[in-house]
Amino acid sequence: MPRVRRCRQPGCHVMVKLPDHYCAKHYEHEAEYLASRQKWTRSGDQVTTHKYNTVTRYRTYDKQEQYQFYRGKQWQSLRQLVLDRDHYVCQYCGRPNSNTVDHVVPIEYDQQGMTDASNLATICRSCHYAKTQWEQKYYGTGNGNTLKDVEPITDTNRIVLMMNGGV
Repeated sequence: MPRVRRCRQPGCHVMVKLPDHYCAKHYEHEAEYLASRQKWTRSGDQVTTHKYNTVTRYRTYDKQEQYQFYRGKQWQSLRQLVLDRDHYVCQYCGRPNSNTVDHVVPIEYDQQGMTDASNLATICRSCHYAKTQWEQKYYGTGNGNTLKDVEPITDTNRIVLMMNGGV
């Protein structure tokens, strides 16, 4: 038995054979529907991928280097070392089962701390989001921002206070 579906025209309950979306009465809408779906299928398109890589991911040589670092074995082993050291507990709020590792002083601000385990801490998703927002204000990190000449903060407790509007 062939696979069928209901016609996509509102109010029409006629069954049509796959891969069609409309019955014979409403078939003129088929081309329009397929064209509207094309914008959602562009994610694997080479032009879109190239634009993402050159504009966002690899926008500078440093960003390209950072991306390659995070894909390497050195980062994977360093990340696992920190997760084991911190027992998968967020160092900012104490939430258990956190599995993200973050640089306390962002590497965009200080490249020297990229592979330093003392500059790494386990962090949960919500704290990571809040810390990223705070880093953009304090250090000036992020796309389109300018780095500021400020004192790097390595104490996670002080960062938590500053993230929450204190000191």
